[in-house]
This record gives sequence, structure tokens and C-alpha cells, in this order.
Amino acid sequence: MFNTSIGIDLGTASVVVYLKGKGIIINEPSVIAVNKNTGKVIAVGAAAQVMLGRNPPEIRVVRPLHAGVISSYTLTEAMIKSFLAKAMKRIVGRPKIMMCVPSGVTDVEQRAVIETARQMGGREIYIMEEPVAAALGAGIDITRPKGAMVIDIGGGTTDIAVISVGKIIAGRSLKIAGDEFNEAVVRFLRKKYTLIAGPQTAEHLKITIGGAVISEKDISCVARGICTVTGMPKAVLVSASELRPCFDDLIHNIIERVRDVLEEVSPQLQSDILGDGIIMTGGGSLLNGLAERISSEISIPVRVADYAVSCVAKGAGFALDRLNKNENLKFYKKAYIHE
Repeated sequence: MFNTSIGIDLGTASVVVYLKGKGIIINEPSVIAVNKNTGKVIAVGAAAQVMLGRNPPEIRVVRPLHAGVISSYTLTEAMIKSFLAKAMKRIVGRPKIMMCVPSGVTDVEQRAVIETARQMGGREIYIMEEPVAAALGAGIDITRPKGAMVIDIGGGTTDIAVISVGKIIAGRSLKIAGDEFNEAVVRFLRKKYTLIAGPQTAEHLKITIGGAVISEKDISCVARGICTVTGMPKAVLVSASELRPCFDDLIHNIIERVRDVLEEVSPQLQSDILGDGIIMTGGGSLLNGLAERISSEISIPVRVADYAVSCVAKGAGFALDRLNKNENLKFYKKAYIHE
């Protein structure tokens, strides 16, 4: 029996593809490299990511989704086609495809994504909201009449939602996520060390020594870039304690939006959340001490889901398994059916 169901998390930072029966088969950066003169695609995903900052003038290396919004239809379409072509090699026949898109995507952008999936041979195509998929992928039974709260921190957006009976009861989407954290690191390095660093350096620092709470052990990491004074290469040693404050404003904004969402739901749902806690998903949730920081400020248990990065794609795959069950619970929408 062939596997014919694919779940896709079309994220600002990465594209994750889940194949029924196989699990995650693709997890690569949302990056594409094209030749400016010919328009030919040179590389996609990890192969394009390594070109950032190293590409010759005739090759353009970009992330076609920015802050949860499609900034280039053409490049996004080319990127999706490349990833879908890679996934299609693992299956036979026309698959069912569940697309999870950033919450800021417009109807026009959704149609572009759907059309791309249709052209690649999708037999049935569905669209699903990322926080709902994230909750499913984290193991939450969203069909119950019980409140569940998820904070999904991706690369471009943070989605905060309270879900019950398959529906988002209250939610917020803000353009503060992994990319903004990286940009905060870049600003810090420039201001304190007169160092111009690239996004990959910022990402490395964030993962290696970044944190939301004071750590008992103050570790350090080397950052390399260009000196703003001399224009020459420069390396500096950065400690966790001096880097941590650059995230404070961003974390504060996320926590305030969490409070806003909690204030909008009923006491019964608040009680459910207080009992079960809040679950965090997405790559941004892995910032050291972030769950602990949020929990301490709102007095509700917060935990990071297992395999947080792949929860949305896994949730999309699980939703596909339920297409013929509980059809009255529309936590996805039908976009295209091949007749």
C-alpha cells in the first residue's frame, strides 16, 4: 500500500514535509538561489542557504517568505515546486496534500500556493491554520470540548491560540519570532562591538549562548564579521550574560500578547489551560529558558513540545488521517479536489 498523504509546513524560516508512514522527509531552510540573468533556479533549501553572503553578483539568494508573508510569488512557487518534486519521488500516484501556511497569508497568496500544489499533481489539497496543526502535532486532542493553548514561534511569526472543539477561540499573530531575535543580535553586535555580522552568525550565537533567563554558567562564543570602523574582518568574544538583554523587549511583547489572548476566553477555558498548561512549538520556542520565563511571568505551566520544529508538519499529516472522520469538525478547509 502506497503512502499518498503529505503534510507541508510552509514556514518563513524552513519548509518541513511529513509523509504518512515515513515521518519527516524534508526539513530545509526556506531559501532559494536563482540566476538574475536567466531566472534559472540554482539551488533550493540547504544548498541555497550555504550560498548566503557567499554568492557571486549574478546569483540572487533570497528567502521568498518574510515575516509570515509571501514577498515573491514567483520564487515561492519555484521553491514549493522543488520541495514537492523531492517529496513526490517517495510516493506513487496523486497524493492528498495538507498545506499549513503562515497566518498572515492572504487569500490571493493561498490560491497561489494551492495552484502550485495542484500543478505538482496533488489529488486533494487542503489548507490548515498553523497553530491548529501545531497543537495536533504536539499530541493535543483538539476535538475535545476543552481548552488548549499553543504558542507557535516560527521564523517570521508567532501564533498564539486557544483551541477547543477543533476551533480557534481566541488568538494573536505577531511578527516577532526567530528572525526578529536574530536581528536583535545583529543590532547588539553592531552597537557594542562595531561588528557587522550576518544572519547566520546571529543564529549561531542565539542557539549557542542565547537565553531568556539568567544562567548559572556564563558561557561565551566567538562572533566574526566586519568592523564598521576599519572595514576589515573582526572577531569578538560574546558572553551569554551580555547577549541575553537584547531579547527582553521581544519576549515582553510575546508575553503581553499571551495575556491578551487569555483575557479573551471564558473562565472555563482559562481553568482548562491552568490545569494542562501551555505548549510551545516551532524553532523559536527552543531559545534557552523561554518557556521558563513565560511561565514565571503568567503563573501558568509552560512546556516545549517534543520535536517542536516538526509539530506543524506532523499535525498536517495527522489531520489528513482524519479526513473521513469527524467531518463536522472543520479544523481545515478543502481547497481542491481532482475530479
